[in-house]
Amino acid sequence: MSKPIVTLEDEEKTCPATGANSEIAESSPNMNCNDLPHSIPDRLNLEPSIIAREISPSPSNNGTSLLSLPWEIVTQIASHLPAQCVINVLPQVCQALGRIGEDHLVWQLRAHKLSGRQTSFPVGPKDDFDWSKACLEMEQLIGLWTTQEDHTDRQEQREVPDDLAPGAAGEVDGEVQAAGENPAEMQMDVELNCAAEVGDENMAVSSQNDPQGMEADPTTFSSSSSPLEHIVLPSGHIADVNCVLLLGGEGALCASGSRDRNVNLWDLRQGSRGMLVRTLSDSGFISTHRGWVWCLASSGPLLASGSLDSTIRLWDLAAGGAARGLIRCKAAVLCLSCEGDTVLAGSHDQKISIYDTRSAEPLVKSLRLHSDAVLCLASDDQFILSGSKDQTVALYDRRAGKLLQKVKLSSYLLSMSYSGREVWGGDNRGLVHTLSLHNNSLTPVSQFNIHSAMVTGIHYSHGTLYTCSSDRTVKVHLPSAPPKTLRTLRHQVGVNRLSVEAETLAIASVDMNVEVWRPRC
Repeated sequence: MSKPIVTLEDEEKTCPATGANSEIAESSPNMNCNDLPHSIPDRLNLEPSIIAREISPSPSNNGTSLLSLPWEIVTQIASHLPAQCVINVLPQVCQALGRIGEDHLVWQLRAHKLSGRQTSFPVGPKDDFDWSKACLEMEQLIGLWTTQEDHTDRQEQREVPDDLAPGAAGEVDGEVQAAGENPAEMQMDVELNCAAEVGDENMAVSSQNDPQGMEADPTTFSSSSSPLEHIVLPSGHIADVNCVLLLGGEGALCASGSRDRNVNLWDLRQGSRGMLVRTLSDSGFISTHRGWVWCLASSGPLLASGSLDSTIRLWDLAAGGAARGLIRCKAAVLCLSCEGDTVLAGSHDQKISIYDTRSAEPLVKSLRLHSDAVLCLASDDQFILSGSKDQTVALYDRRAGKLLQKVKLSSYLLSMSYSGREVWGGDNRGLVHTLSLHNNSLTPVSQFNIHSAMVTGIHYSHGTLYTCSSDRTVKVHLPSAPPKTLRTLRHQVGVNRLSVEAETLAIASVDMNVEVWRPRC
């Protein structure tokens, strides 16, 4: 029996006629638009949420059309195409193929394949989850951070029981380390307490590390075949860099804050290593702040810098970083979040302050949701999430103006990232926590042992997860349970913070450097 050549013919004149070179081993029965697809084979062994099938149309016009095949075969063919092609190209071919990108089951199957059989994805609620966005981001992350020459570790992370008591000894990377005895953690406590008690005038610029102390281990990034380019920004600070923030929507600009009391603004588009645009300062001041710069946040053209000198300074990126205003707080500012013209600040005096940057009297409201210093913040137009040294995470409803919930942990969060209905946070013991935000309720889901010391920075989106730590590593993962680590970057000194935007990664380190990994042009 001869094997028919399958071609893509006109589908009610909505699709251009094109030829296909592939042959089908066995002819398929004719199907029309009203035919129902066959059931998904039980051998896929999918999770219950994926087994819940969604009926997809199988349009066709005759027995020799590609679209006359069972819909499962058409979607199986499409599953070998990149997610970007399915989302952006197939809808331009014809309406029927465009409907593949609207099928949630197709994306669930793809995500299940990308994350692996031994993991659960997503970690949070599956209702209204953006599967296509997650698959697109995961494929882009895998394409950038894994190569044939990649020999970095891909150890599966161990899930830690929720009832691990604070202060109990936990096994970390083969070693036993008692919680609360981390030298970096104790050093941070001393620094914060000194900042709160001594005052800004007596804070000295210092760096305990050799300026040449940090150098990434040799990797494939130096190769022209690598999809990523690794650059170290020219020397711009004379002390440890505490924070970094990518700006401009495409990672074109970068701001860095340091213990030298300055905020530097960089243009990553200039030159092969970027260019220092300016050190932000108001007229009459020789530095950005009078104390260590501890945190940065932005929204549109607004950039805010928070300092241990108990001030928040505002900068206008649209005007090249010109000074826009000054907010005087009552304690050291440890974390910031921006929403439009509103700035939220967590401080050493246990408070979260809400400021309207357009007002002459900017303080709108001061919230005391915790019994110790507020160390990390995440927010949107409805919720404020905060982590404190009192080992709690608070959920505050901005619209209702009330505290909804406080979740007690066995450690405290130093970093937090919130997107959709998932909250990811890094703590002082090297654990990464996941919480689910659903129906105005915050529920702890899991915690994973990813680092051996404080998790100082974290970034989460539907399909990506980045973490950095004082254990001298930066890790890139798929955000599954447990996280699937794609790449581990090892350094000679600790990493203080990270920022991710448009597939570009920037880190702030203890050795006064800002490093950037970005897609090659």
